[in-house]
Amino acid sequence: MKSECLGNLLRITLSAEYFEDKYLSFSVVDQSGIAWELDEATASQCGYTVTYSNWSNVEFHASALSCHSRLEKDVFTVTIQIKASHTPDMKNAATHLKSASCHYGPWSPRELVCESNYMEAKAGEASIWQIVFHQPEEKKAFLVSDAWSAGYGLNTTDTRVLLRIPYTAEQIQMIEDQGITFSAVRSSIFYKQRWMILMVDTSVACPVDGVDYANKTIIWTVPKHIQLLSAGATKFKDVHVEAGVDLHKLSAKEMASRKYVLSNDLNAITIKIPIGAEGGNYKTSVSSGQHGAKYTINLFLEHQWEDNKWGLTKHTIIKEIETPFEQVELAITNHSNLSARLMNVTVGTFLPDVQLVNLTIEGVTVPVPEAVQHGCLIDEIRYANGSKAYVIQVPFDAPTIKKEYVRADMRAYTLNVTLAFITHPPSETFAVPVIAASTVRDAVLPSARGFCDGRNLHLIITRGNVDQNWLPFILDWHLTPEAAQKYNYSLRDNGSHLAISVPFLSSHVNYEDFHTSGIKASLYLTLKDDVTLANRRDFSISCRFPPSELIQCLPNGTVVITALKPVGIADLDTSLLVLRDRQCKPSLVTEKTATFKFKVNTCGSNRKFNSTTMTYENDVLYFRPGNDTPVYQLKFACSYAIKQTVDVRYESKKNPPPSINPGFGSLALSLKIFKEKSYLDPYQESEYPVVKYLREALYFEVELLQPEDVRLELNLYNCWATNTQSQDSLPQWPILINGCENSKDSYRTVFHEVNYSSRVKFPQHLKRFEVRMFTFVQGTTLIQEQLYFHCSVVICSATQQPSGFLCPRRCNPGKHRLGRSAEPHPHGQVSSGAVLVRKENY
Repeated sequence: MKSECLGNLLRITLSAEYFEDKYLSFSVVDQSGIAWELDEATASQCGYTVTYSNWSNVEFHASALSCHSRLEKDVFTVTIQIKASHTPDMKNAATHLKSASCHYGPWSPRELVCESNYMEAKAGEASIWQIVFHQPEEKKAFLVSDAWSAGYGLNTTDTRVLLRIPYTAEQIQMIEDQGITFSAVRSSIFYKQRWMILMVDTSVACPVDGVDYANKTIIWTVPKHIQLLSAGATKFKDVHVEAGVDLHKLSAKEMASRKYVLSNDLNAITIKIPIGAEGGNYKTSVSSGQHGAKYTINLFLEHQWEDNKWGLTKHTIIKEIETPFEQVELAITNHSNLSARLMNVTVGTFLPDVQLVNLTIEGVTVPVPEAVQHGCLIDEIRYANGSKAYVIQVPFDAPTIKKEYVRADMRAYTLNVTLAFITHPPSETFAVPVIAASTVRDAVLPSARGFCDGRNLHLIITRGNVDQNWLPFILDWHLTPEAAQKYNYSLRDNGSHLAISVPFLSSHVNYEDFHTSGIKASLYLTLKDDVTLANRRDFSISCRFPPSELIQCLPNGTVVITALKPVGIADLDTSLLVLRDRQCKPSLVTEKTATFKFKVNTCGSNRKFNSTTMTYENDVLYFRPGNDTPVYQLKFACSYAIKQTVDVRYESKKNPPPSINPGFGSLALSLKIFKEKSYLDPYQESEYPVVKYLREALYFEVELLQPEDVRLELNLYNCWATNTQSQDSLPQWPILINGCENSKDSYRTVFHEVNYSSRVKFPQHLKRFEVRMFTFVQGTTLIQEQLYFHCSVVICSATQQPSGFLCPRRCNPGKHRLGRSAEPHPHGQVSSGAVLVRKENY
């Protein structure tokens, strides 16, 4: 704290650096040591003023004749007590005492003072008896005690009478003089002297307005010879006119250096101050939530004149002038360090009376000290002129930063926070949205690989660093987990990979090319932005599938054919596809497929014979309404062997495309192991692997399950054992060779006759044999391990004579087993489950 004497005023300045952010209370300590707390009303009544100036510095003004001050000759002393606390209830407040003394100069016969919160009139001498206020309607008289109770300040010295009137007093009048409005009181003080009652005029007037702004200049006009203060006078003479700032008088040279202009005309005094000039200062202001500033300056005008009525009068006016609100745009500068991957944004500059209190991140308001927990480091930078700025630093990878794919290999990193500020004083708040973006070449786009198996198209997308929220679409269909499940698609996303599997026959596959070598099927997938749904990345997989996927020629004479909608016929309605007999319609229809199931000798099929096969042909057709010429024709055929084989052969004709390639059906065979020679109780799947010991028996049954044709007979060709599931693995141990027992085995394989029973409808479709467990030898090493048994079979005609060694109906040891790739006739192979061989039975 520091004190200054400025004429008849004492000023004590409190440092903003110490008292900032504290709640203050002021008291005046009298000669008895009693502290009298000051509120606004008491301060204006007693001659004290508290103001905030120069960016939160606090100024305490005391008049020379203020309450509780001590007067000794020409010196007045004031002791103030200041309490400072961090809470409004003033708990734990620190107490500070400050005493200061000032000399006051000789009094003028009449002195008028206009402070910011009160007016003073000093005149005459002697003891006050009564005060009379002159109102337009009436005169109102107060005794001293009544005047004090009404809020007026009264004081006397040996030579002086003082009346202090707060601007809120009831007797205040608003008058106008030369177009300027004044706050005025017309009053008289009566005092007794010996046997006489004397009167002193204590009228006072202070300008309320008179301030204009033009061309970035403040123009303050104060009329001279105000009627209220000059009543009865006819001659006037200026003694001097002085002006200054912050109660300091300025010389003409000082005013010129600051480009102030002081004009003393016949009827008025005018002061012109350039806005922003030295002596004033800007302070932050808020209007409708917008940040701005006002220029303020505390002007001081002292006018002394003489007239033939009152003699010498000194009129002192202290006036704080504040310019209108002017919005100030705040600079937001992005100094981001791309190599360090650090967002660095400077906000400001601000005046010193602004403080950052919190910031809002993604809808959450966070106090400044806690911002670091959200990845935000905030620093305050102070400049030499007292202004300051705030620097926000956030790593690119912090959750606060929004990452967005822009184009090619570019990503945009965006900081979007809202800063909340408060001004000191008067505690106005405003917010500043901060949006800063930096573009970096670090985008990794998703990539994909695709493949097909026998029945599905697969796409595996490797995620990049930009597509975490991109959505998979097939055309305009959003592929969600629920949608994928509905169509029996597979959709798996583990965060790093997105795997999609779609069946070959599905409504979201495009069929683009039909050829005898295969059907070209394509799946097109697009990743779209989750907000704008803009296309971000396209992938596709195309494969050729064998025509055998579309046709089944069953041994019982049933044909199942699936026709596909090609991309070239957009208006094709699959439900309107027919066979040659147009009464034969599809049994199952989807958007892109139609499936027919019918007996081969129906629906308009025609039959052709050659020496070994019988072939049935038909067409899938599509006719537009009212037109008998098909716009779609799919030829297909099924071929059946007339003699020894029941393998089904089917083919298609290509006229016109699309067409289906030839293919072969497969036999339905089984190889079971039974527990006993009765062949009533087979081992179930849950009982594998079967455990057997040396010299125990295994009972095998090989059966032709499909087709159920009495004319067919199953014959065993070769049977062998391996120690893996693969039929081709080595070593191999022969059990049957060319349908005969292995002559090298110590325990010969035994065949068992198959007779008709409730379970066996076609005995010729089954073969049964018994094998004793034996020691499998590889080199000279005795092996105990898991074994698998395999048999190859030949399907022969039961009604025709044997033909060659494949259908001998008896053992044919003179022939050697052929490799499977060399077998020229239809055949089948079947394998058993695992069998565990043990050396001893304990």
